[in-house]
Amino acid sequence: MRLYFRPGTAAMAPHAALAEIGADYELVSVGFDEPAAATDEYRALNPWGRVPTLVDGGLVLTESAAILLHLADTHPKARLAPPPGSPERAQAYRWLIYLTNTIQPAFLRLIYPERYTADPAGFEGVRACEAAELARHFDWIDGELAGRDWLVGAERGVADLHLFMLTRWGRRLEPQAWARPHVGAHFARALALPGVRRMVEEQGLDLSGAPQPA
Repeated sequence: MRLYFRPGTAAMAPHAALAEIGADYELVSVGFDEPAAATDEYRALNPWGRVPTLVDGGLVLTESAAILLHLADTHPKARLAPPPGSPERAQAYRWLIYLTNTIQPAFLRLIYPERYTADPAGFEGVRACEAAELARHFDWIDGELAGRDWLVGAERGVADLHLFMLTRWGRRLEPQAWARPHVGAHFARALALPGVRRMVEEQGLDLSGAPQPA
């Protein structure tokens, strides 16, 4: 499998999943920061010019959440998701969709306010609104993690890898997302996973100030 990525982006979670399941994969770092700068060759794979993109044989798949579910389904022995049709599987869908549909777009508005208002004078207002919204969400997630190690059941899953990614993005917040006790403990547990550690090392991510495994 081949994963197109940029370090620290939404490719973090799929990259960690590939490493966690022990897949044979190749990383291709795209050489642009903004989708508008994507090459024609890359746009043939992903018309939006964004990352990540996974190529698995004849399948070309975009969107982090879709890649995570595909990997969970095609590598069931890795136990990245509960059995299909189970109540736990439904909860895994709920968490993953919440993280990708609600939390991730709020971060995009925080980081790229120029995409959401044509008035430069409004950039700081967009950032302030999104920072407040994200703080409320991470407060809620912190409460949901009280008394449990992982988001669903007793094992790590695709939603946990996605939350790890978003918690790192939350280093931009004040207080930082991982400053919350249960979110921080979850981040440290995820960081102890072999696949997550490999992803962090292969992407060369800076985790200064982040909670570390015990």
